[in-house]
Amino acid sequence: MPAADLSSLKIHDSARAKSSGKFLSLFAAVIGVLVLAGGAALALRSRKPEVEVAAARAAGGSDEVTALNASGYITPRRRATVAAKITGRVTGVFFDEGNNVKEGQLLATLDDSDAQKALASAKADRESAAAQIADLQVQLKLAQIQLKRTQDLVEAKVQTQEALDNASAAVDSLKAKIALTKQQVLASEARIGEAQQAVDNCTIRAPFAGRIVSKDAQVGEMVSPISAGGGFTRTGIATIVDMKSNEIEVDVNEAYIAKVKDNQKVEARLDAYPEDKDKYAAHVRTIIPSADRQKATVKVRISIDKLDDKVLPDMGVKVAFLEDAAPKKKDPNAVVAKAIIPQAAVHKDGGSDYVLLVKNGALERRGVTLGTQRGSDVDVLAGVNAGDTLVVKGPEGLKEGQAVEIKQ
Repeated sequence: MPAADLSSLKIHDSARAKSSGKFLSLFAAVIGVLVLAGGAALALRSRKPEVEVAAARAAGGSDEVTALNASGYITPRRRATVAAKITGRVTGVFFDEGNNVKEGQLLATLDDSDAQKALASAKADRESAAAQIADLQVQLKLAQIQLKRTQDLVEAKVQTQEALDNASAAVDSLKAKIALTKQQVLASEARIGEAQQAVDNCTIRAPFAGRIVSKDAQVGEMVSPISAGGGFTRTGIATIVDMKSNEIEVDVNEAYIAKVKDNQKVEARLDAYPEDKDKYAAHVRTIIPSADRQKATVKVRISIDKLDDKVLPDMGVKVAFLEDAAPKKKDPNAVVAKAIIPQAAVHKDGGSDYVLLVKNGALERRGVTLGTQRGSDVDVLAGVNAGDTLVVKGPEGLKEGQAVEIKQ
């Protein structure tokens, strides 16, 4: 039996180098994946969390007590989208957004060529009928003369009774034709009125005095009172708002609606002008006698006592419903609220309350002493000053000193 050749089991240098190269490639790929994952995790950790914030508001004056706070929007009672009564092509637009318009002012015109032709045709029919009346009246005059002559001749035994009957029938026939033609003239005048209305429908005028807030059509576009589909036909020309009819509309939680009464005094602040000097005196105009089942709210409409140019439709507004009368006697030792903050900004830690303030892009934890809760807001007796920026919504696990980014 031949001896085994152990040299055949030897790993050649080329095979050893190839295997080593595959191992190094696999190792490098794994290291690259780990580096990318680590970089992504580091990027996520270094990204600042976004938070929603609200400013602490100054508490009400010492002479007025707030019964309830709520948020709403400016809503005009008179707001109209002006549309054409007919379908037509716009030939003229005589306004722009922001323009003040008077009642009856011309806003736009439509192509009235077809309506003008129908009007001219109706007028021609009337003139033709009127001319026929003049001709028939001349014939009637002649027939009446002939009838008189025939009567004289019949009395003189020169003409027969048949001739008299024919002459009388001719007079009666002409009278009937004249009456018929007069009715045709009236019918033509009715058609003229209809055609004139069609011409008038080609002009669009302002239904009341107000301000243009939306320009919805341009020259050359088709407009129609009914949407034709496809997006090629406009259904409106402009939107007009009576700025003098602006009021506040708020949804009050039904659990607090008992605190709201007709003609109750209200303080309002526009979100665009939150400073104290820009507050508006107002009063409850009406409480809508119906609740929203989904939101469990009741709609309340509030009239602003003195409107100005800053009050614009759809602006956000904060309102404070005031008590009917201030307390007759005040406790000199009572603690006065320093600010009003949203209830959502308050956090619990055991038996104490705290809020998270945003200062210089970082969080600061501040313990607070709370007072009376007013709807979705709460009075702060200590710990927060008016104007402080508070976190009302953000990710879990926010900590003091953590850098954050305010959500716009």
